[in-house]
Amino acid sequence: MNQLTEILAPAGSKESLAAAVNAGADAVYVGGNSFGARAYAENFTEEELLSAIDYVHLHGRKIYLTVNTLLKEGEMPLLYDYLAPFYERGLDAVIVQDVGVMDFVRDVFTELPIHVSTQATVTGAWGAEFFKERGASRIIPARELSLEEIRKIKDASGLEIECFVHGALCYGYSGQCLLSSLIGGRSGNRGQCAQPCRLPYSAAGGKYRDIMSLKDLCAIDLIPDLLDAGVDSFKIEGRMKQPDYVYTAVRLYRKYLDLCREAGKENYRVLKSDREALQGIYRRRGYTDGYFKRHNGREMISFQRPEEMTERQEPLPEMNLKEKINGKLILSKGEHAKLYIESGGVSVSVSGGEVQESIRSPLDEGRVRKQMKKTGNTEFAFDCLEILMQDDIFLPMQALNVLRREGILKLTEAKLAPHRREIPDRREAGRAEGGVKDRLLDRKPELSVLASEERQLEMVFEDRRVDTVYIESELALRAMAERRQAGQKCFLAMPYVFRESAVRMYEKLYRWILDVFDGVLARNWETCQWLKEKEYPGEIRGDYNLYAYNRRSQSVLEDAGIARLTAPVELNYRELSELGVRSGSLIVYGRQPVMISAGCIKKSTGACGRKDGETVLTDRKRNEFIVKNHCSYCYNVMYNCRPLLLHGRREEVKRLGPAEVRIDFLNETKEEAERILGLCGSCFLGETAVEVPDIPYTNGHFKRGVK
Repeated sequence: MNQLTEILAPAGSKESLAAAVNAGADAVYVGGNSFGARAYAENFTEEELLSAIDYVHLHGRKIYLTVNTLLKEGEMPLLYDYLAPFYERGLDAVIVQDVGVMDFVRDVFTELPIHVSTQATVTGAWGAEFFKERGASRIIPARELSLEEIRKIKDASGLEIECFVHGALCYGYSGQCLLSSLIGGRSGNRGQCAQPCRLPYSAAGGKYRDIMSLKDLCAIDLIPDLLDAGVDSFKIEGRMKQPDYVYTAVRLYRKYLDLCREAGKENYRVLKSDREALQGIYRRRGYTDGYFKRHNGREMISFQRPEEMTERQEPLPEMNLKEKINGKLILSKGEHAKLYIESGGVSVSVSGGEVQESIRSPLDEGRVRKQMKKTGNTEFAFDCLEILMQDDIFLPMQALNVLRREGILKLTEAKLAPHRREIPDRREAGRAEGGVKDRLLDRKPELSVLASEERQLEMVFEDRRVDTVYIESELALRAMAERRQAGQKCFLAMPYVFRESAVRMYEKLYRWILDVFDGVLARNWETCQWLKEKEYPGEIRGDYNLYAYNRRSQSVLEDAGIARLTAPVELNYRELSELGVRSGSLIVYGRQPVMISAGCIKKSTGACGRKDGETVLTDRKRNEFIVKNHCSYCYNVMYNCRPLLLHGRREEVKRLGPAEVRIDFLNETKEEAERILGLCGSCFLGETAVEVPDIPYTNGHFKRGVK
């Protein structure tokens, strides 16, 4: 059982910070005014955050800063000035999603621990190893993992593991959801998710229900199991919730973590009254113990409407937590007053005014003690104060006040000194340097196609314009890649999520991958690391969800063995130009995945037949979203209601000069696929003007981008 596990609390405001510390949190996580995944939380100004760092350190706690959004190339130069003052003050860690940001922090702020955000979608030991090699000290894995998967990550990596134990759950894998981004322009990867998954949808023509709205997580009954799995940090979600929620949640998780340590697993019980208090403070859509002991399930879904949500605010106790100090005051006639203070092994001494012989009113010890104990709004209070004073002496009360203030100030500085760091002068490190180099500038792009159905594959293999064929993994298992044209490359598109069952499958298929394919299209960190440790000799290309928003991220991925990256789908033309995609792939057609989920729509709304298939979700505006269930890997992929089509942006695409333009087919018929292939071939490989197709389509973020 892990005896060092911390309670980690959210602090979206100064009031919530105080509530967390007073309730017994070991650490808090906060957002500053930039780069955090809760852009609409109150968050902290620079001065407030600097004060917060000192506050938690004086109380022996830790503080972690969320820098867990993806940074655009133009934002990277701002990162140094943003982090430097917090680094100097003693920030205990940063929580990061972007591999470029991680590389920057490791390179510049060398003493700052890096925690990998759940937004990075680490789902197994391979992903943890990928980040361990890049300087991470802690992994916050995907919330979809079981206790056994968490244990294996811990055992294999040796890294600290932080798991959410309470609060809101996303329906999709965090970091792999573009639903809010593509339908409303508010990106979860930029901290602005509008939570459209919480809205009602109709599945396969049924009634409208909240079928993607998960109940909130409450894992207080699982504390012994989480400790056995090696979890180092129990994380409570809620940087946008009220201080009373933070106080109650922290207080009860603190109580039961301590109880479990004292009484042991066999004697662990949660009182009904405590569970009701915990769940009653924020009753939104019901509670679930999450994925720890299940892969998914209908019982995790709320199916409730927002008007049923209730929030009860409880009066908070007075936030008067004080650190105990011991002191000795020496007042001797003709000598300077001396005060010695000790707290937590830190000792200081100060000298004050000269003690005089009393003429009329000698000092009274009781009055001296009362005056010295007036520590006011400092973080300290005297537990024991020894006073050694002679009779018939005098010292003004003001002199005692000055002595006390100077002593506490000196103690404060001494306790904070070990946390202080020197700031490295490395502003230039955030500048646009390195990254994937532009190559082959004067050439037409290659044309590639991602095929999902056999009818598409047959057509693509017959088309000599197609340089590379990416085959979705389930299709590849039943299709013959050898049918391709001479000179055509064939790549296996690996699963979007590479959890243990998938790893076991591909261990058996590895020889087949070597024999049949020229390379693979990787979509997650697990696949990248698995291939590295296999010493895979083929070419590895990265899909768009190996996010490379900035050149530093590009460089990290190139160093990791990714030969060609796919341009991020949330950047606009200007941002793509600044980033540089001449060595990469640009998707010009396709229904883009908007969500990858462990939850199964078919299972939640009916029954899972354990057979690959698809259903249609319809929103309140009658937009239809195809959802494919991939039973081999037990995840769903939800696709945008309209396909991306950039034929009207031909000149901008030409100026970007990507090495490859890519067409992604989903469920198009052979005839539809032929038409799209012909249109894109003429548009992006030649100079022929093309007609606007008579289909609904979107330009995605190519024009608008995300904030």
